[in-house]
Amino acid sequence: MNHNHEQQQIVTACQLLVEKGYLMATGGNVSIRLSGQNAFAITPSNYDYGKMTSDDVCVLDFDLKPRAGERKPSVESNLHAGIYHARPDVKAIIHTHQVYTSALALINAPIPALFDEQVRFLGRSVDIIPYAPSGTGFLKNGVVQRVKNRHNAYILQNHGALCFGHDMERAIHNVEILEKCALAYLLALCSERKVSKIPLAVREIAFVKLRKDQQKVEQGNFQTSGE
Repeated sequence: MNHNHEQQQIVTACQLLVEKGYLMATGGNVSIRLSGQNAFAITPSNYDYGKMTSDDVCVLDFDLKPRAGERKPSVESNLHAGIYHARPDVKAIIHTHQVYTSALALINAPIPALFDEQVRFLGRSVDIIPYAPSGTGFLKNGVVQRVKNRHNAYILQNHGALCFGHDMERAIHNVEILEKCALAYLLALCSERKVSKIPLAVREIAFVKLRKDQQKVEQGNFQTSGE
């Protein structure tokens, strides 16, 4: 079976994320679910994004058996498979070491509900997932348990960021929203003044909209809606 479309989507997404400064060197990993299959395409392990072509992108089933790709898959492939299994609404996953979110990962600071847009697309908060070594079952198990709260962005302690989307474009947008929120929150914390949050009722209304979108994705009839 030809997976070139999904493999090329990975390459295009990685090039855009490098251009925007969210992916650097060989850090992080990006994947996309194959429609109608228990399989996904994912970036290769320790490979320069600037040199990557569609042939370098790996295609695996959820048991991590290879279907396509000439290189060793990302060490976080097991993590991606676990997320796709736990979250049918997730169609694309982006893990980065983006700077401002990574700073919050170092001081163990989850992001509360600061902005309407944040809750509408990322969830009620951006939680910290406790540290576990990269590529291990400890990390996979910790993440899979936490993502069941249906949020679309998380901070990995002493590691980086994890964002989801109903497609690759939305996942990239969520990476950008997360970094904006992380920077704003860091600056607010530095002011040493009280950080305000959006009202609880507004937070819940925004989160309900996100959950409705996720349910539509799971049912296969999602259409992009306005904020």
